Amino acid sequence: AERQPGSSFKPVVYSAAFKLGYTPETILFDTPTQFSTLCDAYGKPLRAGADESICYTPENYDGLFRGPVSLREALAQSLNVPAVKILYLAGIPNVISLAQSMGLSTINDPARYGLSLVLGGGEVTLLELTNAYGVFANNGIYHKHQGILEVRDRDESILEKFISVEKEVLPENVTTLISSVLS
Repeated sequence: AERQPGSSFKPVVYSAAFKLGYTPETILFDTPTQFSTLCDAYGKPLRAGADESICYTPENYDGLFRGPVSLREALAQSLNVPAVKILYLAGIPNVISLAQSMGLSTINDPARYGLSLVLGGGEVTLLELTNAYGVFANNGIYHKHQGILEVRDRDESILEKFISVEKEVLPENVTTLISSVLS
């Protein structure tokens, strides 16, 4: 079943950013941030009578802000505000493209997702998510998941056999950076 992945989607977003040249040492500000241009810095709509739900000011899980943090610290601590900022910088289309190439087939409608995508705003299946994490373990190589590798008859003759097709979806240096940060 499709479920929201929460923060387990963050490494996909950070991978897209690392692919674009950001590094674990890149600094972002973990401060209260209003992401809607229709609202002021305090989360109030600029147009009188507008619903406050148009404003988007994410918070961290503990309600605290840490100021300047490296991407390494932000991902390691699973901070939400820097994650939303790095999604903005990496670009939603880039992240969706990478997610799809990593096997997350349900992340497929760019018009449906906003900046909350990095916080788990798109649904995925557990099987596809764990398979996507396999890309990090396989140095950027994607293998489609497969439950049955071969079928044999009673004489042990192979009737059908799965042939894996591998595809590089991330440069090895990006997977090394993600593995380093997650360690």
